[in-house]
Amino acid sequence: MEKQQEPASMKTSMLKNKLKAIGPGAIVTASFIGPGTVTTATRAGASFGFALLWAVIFSIIATIVLQEMCARLGIITQKGLGAAIREHFTHPLLKYASMFLVLVAILVGSSAYMAGDLLGTSMGISTLTGISPNVLAPLFGIVILALGLSGSYKLVEKLMIVLVVIMSLTFVTTMVVAKPPLGALFQGAFIPTVPDQSIIMIIALIGTTVVPYNLFLHSENVIERWNKPAHLADSRWDIVISISVGGLITAAILITSATMMQGMEVKNVSDLSVQLEPLLGSWALVFTSIGLFAAGFTSALASPLGAAITASSILKWSGGMRDKRFKIVFSAVILFGVVSSSLGFEPLDVLLFAQALNGILLPFVSIMLLIIMNNKNRLGNYVNSLKMNIVGGIVVALCTGLGIYSFVDAVRAFFG
Repeated sequence: MEKQQEPASMKTSMLKNKLKAIGPGAIVTASFIGPGTVTTATRAGASFGFALLWAVIFSIIATIVLQEMCARLGIITQKGLGAAIREHFTHPLLKYASMFLVLVAILVGSSAYMAGDLLGTSMGISTLTGISPNVLAPLFGIVILALGLSGSYKLVEKLMIVLVVIMSLTFVTTMVVAKPPLGALFQGAFIPTVPDQSIIMIIALIGTTVVPYNLFLHSENVIERWNKPAHLADSRWDIVISISVGGLITAAILITSATMMQGMEVKNVSDLSVQLEPLLGSWALVFTSIGLFAAGFTSALASPLGAAITASSILKWSGGMRDKRFKIVFSAVILFGVVSSSLGFEPLDVLLFAQALNGILLPFVSIMLLIIMNNKNRLGNYVNSLKMNIVGGIVVALCTGLGIYSFVDAVRAFFG
């Protein structure tokens, strides 16, 4: 009996260890699953059915590839991407120009998205309570500020993992209840098509997942967890599982929308709950509201965290989340969002500005990451393999095209 029980005990122990490895990757997932992702996936399904499901799958693969590089960089060098960019250039002009570009773009971009994230967080609760999002948003901002000022990485990490689980259960359960046609679903997932007028939606689906500040965020967060090459396996497990869960959430939203709302004009993500009432009854509104709250809250927490971590890495601040300068940057980003959301500003204008900055930053950061990951002086035997360079090169090329297109599109929209 003891010999039969030992394998079961070992399997249980291995499973526990695998679950304990989940953390930094979950923060990345919590970051990119925000109100923008919920809205974009809903509109993609309603407008194009299952045809763009392949874009969600590609975006997840691209995110896994880029985040794996960042995590490997952090674990092997025990320094983040910001420090690597700062140290890569020896010429003072190139060094400080690159630092300035990354720092300003990340800080301003995170601040710009903060107001939208807070309002998105509030929409779910507002739908249930009737209280204006402009009243709720500042309150949630204060809660997020308190979490950040606590200086506890583990508390933030655990909270975001819990909210990711809530999002998963909410959106995936809704998808299952909707009973999508499997034939059309698999065709959309594995046979890429580009329907008329869908290119901007494809870019939006990819762009809401491949987020520049997540590259900085992840390369720093892994240092809190791991410090040996032997830990790379745990990190990869964390990345693949966590980001795949994020992809499943995005796909579930698109699939549900394609099943229940195809052909309809989606003006607001809350329209999704109305369409699910025949399936879920009075619970439709609750399911959608909880999912939207979790998505908005995690994204709103990640935005200032990413900005503060990037600043710390580039400017060589020590002390992590307990450093006063870290807390000042974290607080400033949140306060910008609190003030903007409380005054009732339309977040689309500032999001447009952030999109333009993202168009400049994403190609630069992804190209720099690929260059750094081939630096043997920094990474030794843990530089990119030929296979990783090919896959990473394809991803970086597409990210560059995405960034240029989104920048040009934002500039055109801004001027006219």
